[in-house]
Amino acid sequence: MPPYIDKTTDPVKFETWRPQIELAQKRLKDSLVADFVVPQSDLPGDSVLDVSTFPAKVMSPAELKITETDASTLVLEMGSGKLSAKTVLDAFMKRATIAHQLLNCATEFLADEAYERAKLLDEYVQTYGKPIGPLHGLPMSIKEHVSIKNRVTNAGFVALLNNVTPEDATTVSILRSLGAIPFVRTNEPQSLMHQDSCNYITGVTLNGFNRKLSPSGSSGGEGALIGFKGSVMGVGTDIGGSIRSPAAFNGCYGLRPTAGRVSSRGCISAGGGQESVKSSIGPLAQHLSDIELFMSSYVGAKPWLQDATLYRIPWKKVDVDKQLTVGIMRSDGVVKPHPPILRGLEFVEKKLIEAGVKVVEWEPYKCDELWEIVSSMYFADGCAAQNKLLGASGEPIHPLTAMAFSFGKGELTVSENQELNYRRDEFRNKYQQLMIERGVDVILCPAYVGVAAELGTTSYWGYCSHWNLLDQPGLVFPTGLYQDPVVDKVDPRTEYWNLTDEKESQKYVPNVFKGAPIALQLVSQRYEDEFLLAAGKIITECLR
Repeated sequence: MPPYIDKTTDPVKFETWRPQIELAQKRLKDSLVADFVVPQSDLPGDSVLDVSTFPAKVMSPAELKITETDASTLVLEMGSGKLSAKTVLDAFMKRATIAHQLLNCATEFLADEAYERAKLLDEYVQTYGKPIGPLHGLPMSIKEHVSIKNRVTNAGFVALLNNVTPEDATTVSILRSLGAIPFVRTNEPQSLMHQDSCNYITGVTLNGFNRKLSPSGSSGGEGALIGFKGSVMGVGTDIGGSIRSPAAFNGCYGLRPTAGRVSSRGCISAGGGQESVKSSIGPLAQHLSDIELFMSSYVGAKPWLQDATLYRIPWKKVDVDKQLTVGIMRSDGVVKPHPPILRGLEFVEKKLIEAGVKVVEWEPYKCDELWEIVSSMYFADGCAAQNKLLGASGEPIHPLTAMAFSFGKGELTVSENQELNYRRDEFRNKYQQLMIERGVDVILCPAYVGVAAELGTTSYWGYCSHWNLLDQPGLVFPTGLYQDPVVDKVDPRTEYWNLTDEKESQKYVPNVFKGAPIALQLVSQRYEDEFLLAAGKIITECLR
């Protein structure tokens, strides 16, 4: 791939934006609820890498219980008056504040409007004796580039620091109507197009299981927060793994639905109208049942009445038994997964077989071509829209941004783009045919070549982006296993499949990744989102 040539960085221009950056940072700091801020002297020092258990030292048993309870139970208890929406919001606001102090995962807390909404919801229950909707009172985190009414939405670009969005994104509006309470916005990378979460406004987000590791991106603030249990569920977006990779890195659940089932209207990014590989918006959550609650509630609200680009597909109740057939894809034939991911696949395979689930091998099919096509589609305009925004502020180009911009073939002609679209559609038909011919209901595979990567090192997205190209829904789930340097030793390889495989293999140093969650991805056929979640429930139950 050709190197990206930076023609937009302008240090002099960038200095003129310092006041706006400082204002955004002050707005974030001022948005924290002072009562929930832990004194700096009481926080673990930088040498403490795993901070996932720190909340137990500063939160009450009741607060811990609330923040670790599934959403359906919380809705039931708030709807019956057993818990107040304010009490639940207090618990999550406190844990999210601690998460931000330790991981730098938030871009802004929405405390005033969140508490006003919680008060109204509690009054509704007192008056009518029932919840306002299926998401009643749930504090929900929102990725920053998903617009919030009358708030600055910058999408990680310095040049958008004055961009006040006049309306909620369609998805935020729908979630509010269902009873949810947006209470915090979360960090993302410069350009929204790499698997780390760092920009020149908010800075770098860290991973709560090991603060030397990445939370991934671009929904990395969401992944870090939910992995820390600072939010019961949240909203992310995914065009190359941006929901699934953060879910995997942070040990939580994440769904990339089939594109067109959840509205992206009102999401701010560079340019628009890119149709070749569509971004998908979807949930991340602590519990698998909450992914289903989000989707069934959201689709049940008929979002296509507010966004004409969505498919008019009602949510279906799907039952799946252990007669399903799971195809295990141990690698994509381009880059071999690291030892902990292979151990995770073996572990899940064993559990499925013991439970009576049929397991077969899934031979990867031309994944090198899938990567070649999708990486060329991301920036068919030669990064013109991205460069326009970056050039407007002169902000420095992050190395991972430059790497992503170097993908593909540069600016495409209309004919070249149409040819890639044709190849994409042929692959979509081929994969559907292969799943039918092989008798496979779902494919179990990695979400990333390894566990959470070191900060600033993610470069191969293939294990997720293949499915973006094919537009097949993907569910990431934690296996319950964690990287262990003693068990997950270096694979003594002497031959590599290609230069990318060699580069990715050499990134694995066992002691570096200690304690990182081991998560995997489940993929179904296009439009089978309901089936995918039902199959995921069967598979995760087999792991208990």
